[in-house]
Amino acid sequence: MNELRLKAMAKINLGLDVLRRREDGYHDLRMIMQTVYLYDQITLEKTDSPGISVRTNLNYLPVNEDNLAYRAAKLLMDEFSVEEGLRIELGKHIPVAAGLAGGSSDAASVLVGVNRMFGLGLSQEELMARAVRIGADVPFCVMRGTALAEGIGERLTPLPDAPDMHVVLAKPAVHVSTGFVYGNLKVGALAFHPDIDAQEQAIRDGDARRMAELMGNVLETVTIPACPVIAEIKEQMMSGGAVNAMMSGSGPTVFGLFDSEPKAWEVCEELRRGTLARNVFLTRFFRRAGGIAK
Repeated sequence: MNELRLKAMAKINLGLDVLRRREDGYHDLRMIMQTVYLYDQITLEKTDSPGISVRTNLNYLPVNEDNLAYRAAKLLMDEFSVEEGLRIELGKHIPVAAGLAGGSSDAASVLVGVNRMFGLGLSQEELMARAVRIGADVPFCVMRGTALAEGIGERLTPLPDAPDMHVVLAKPAVHVSTGFVYGNLKVGALAFHPDIDAQEQAIRDGDARRMAELMGNVLETVTIPACPVIAEIKEQMMSGGAVNAMMSGSGPTVFGLFDSEPKAWEVCEELRRGTLARNVFLTRFFRRAGGIAK
């Protein structure tokens, strides 16, 4: 196998709670994570000369060890002393620095691809164990689907496929540093914590409306005051008929869950015509049991 093409899918957080700040500076989290069918296109190609090269359609992205996809390839190729070279082509479609784990998903796909291309024989669990060295979201991006995530996000419990809904994603033209958000989060002063256990049960029950109604993200307490446009996008989605709308991860992307495709399309088109969001997508959940949602 000399060439391999893969889809690196985005994720959203259906619920995100922060329990405490740890002594090492990280935070203990409880989250429901969900893969959505918005993806970067990854092409891996063996080369005769050793080394790793990265090309991308976005000229501002790094193509060295600052790129997570490069680091993923290097991690496995160094460990298994792969002598051949690798060319990585990243066709980026997931917005960058958006709270959608685009870089983490690229890295996860490269781990999966390098394992397959060079016949390394690692199981998914073994890949996930290595993935956490690259980033906290990378193990989930290897696994995909619906999962309860704990710790810094690396302790994963697979859940049944979430009941499918129409998803509108909207990223405003602002950038938010994850470090800024967590650094300014006052965990002890939080007045609200999403009920992650109840949301997990709603997923197990196949109750789409209750799952959506239980959405909550404590990081909004930091990101929305810094970027009020997030609240404006949420309000537009809710006014357009979303069952619920929320910021994904540390932001700034907002997603709305709809039980009506016409309403979802209408809100999507309104946001595209407006000035609140730079990138707007209409998509669905990725489902392990039923394959890719149509």
